[in-house]
Parts: sequence; structure tokens; C-alpha cells
Amino acid sequence: MDTALITGASRGLGLALARGLARRSWRLVIDARGAEALEAARAELAELTEVVAIPGDVADAEHQRALVEAAGPRIDLLVNNASVLGPSPQPALADYPLDALEHVYHVNVHAPLALTQLALPRLRPGACVVNVTSDAAVEPYEGWGGYGSSKAALEQLTRILGAEHPDLRILAVDPGDMRTQMHQEAFPGEDISDRPLPEAIVPGVLAIACGDAPSGRYDATAVTPA
Repeated sequence: MDTALITGASRGLGLALARGLARRSWRLVIDARGAEALEAARAELAELTEVVAIPGDVADAEHQRALVEAAGPRIDLLVNNASVLGPSPQPALADYPLDALEHVYHVNVHAPLALTQLALPRLRPGACVVNVTSDAAVEPYEGWGGYGSSKAALEQLTRILGAEHPDLRILAVDPGDMRTQMHQEAFPGEDISDRPLPEAIVPGVLAIACGDAPSGRYDATAVTPA
């Protein structure tokens, strides 16, 4: 049974990906900060597959180790999905609180790298790491300096890890705009009902992650699943 470790899997894209993999009979290790929502996700997924849910902060070193240990000796897919937006509404960089920026980088950059470092001995040749990114990593959107620059840093880490580990597939995957809580926080008070639900994006993400795509950056909305 293939094993996937997915962070931020109590809602949004993380939960949608977990559902998609559960339907394919993957064993799952999932986490989120909210214990109640995570337990609800675990109970749902457990009807389809084996699942371990560990509540906690993905930026915490002990929690990271617990996740990797729960995955067991072999990890086939690591999805670094958990991230934080930062202050909402987004401030200009000239006014960005540096302590808040440090937290954004700790969750969006340091935590994915730390989990990848811990997982590397358990990733067999051909295994996949998916770092969920955003077009804010490459486009200079006004007011997106904190989140966007953290995702830009994550993308560069992804590229370098791919070069350093040619036996693995290390991917930065941009799912595009989605109707999620984080996206609503980014646009407080606005109607985002025109954005697709995460479930609509999952086939593209899984086609990339579970296929033979080499290390690199991918736009999930541009992929037509087989």
C-alpha cells in the first residue's frame, strides 16, 4: 500500500487530495492545527483507507518528527500543503510586521524543508514531494509581498532539491485560485464563489504527483488528466 503524508489536510486542497488518494487506496498520514476538524476528516477518510491523523503545528519540530514516524519506513508521496497567508488584509511590504513575516516564512518555507529533510531517508527512488505553491510566487501582486515571497523561496528550494536528488520527483505545483478559507481571507468581504472548489483541481494535481512528471514547476489547471 502506497503511503502519502499530507499537511494541512482538515479542509481545502489538503482534504480534497486526501480524499482522492483514499479512493485509490493509499495509506494516509494527515495533520492540521485544529484537532476537531482533523478528527472529522480522519473519520471520513477511514471509511475508505488506513489513515493516521496527528493534530499539531507543522512548524513544530516534534510534530514534524511524529508525522514522519507515523508514515513508517517508506513514504511514496509527501505533500507540503499547509501554509499561512499572513495578516489579512495583506499589508504593503513597507508596513509589513516583521514578526508576522518571520512566522509566514517559518510555516511556508522552513517547515516544508524540515519535513522533506526528515522524509528523505524514507523516499525510495521515484517517490514524489509536492510543494504547493502559488502564482503569487512569480507575479508581483501589490499587497502580496509576504505570502508571495515565501512561496518564491519555496519554489527555489524545490528546484534545488530536484537538482540535488535526481532519483526523486520534487515538484512545485500551483493549483490556481480556489474557493477556500485562505483565499477568502486574502479577499475579505469579497464574493469568491466564482472560484472552483478544490475538488475540481485535484485530478490535475494527482495526475502530476502520481504520474511520471520530472522535477519542476507545474500549473495544475493546465493539466488534463488521462
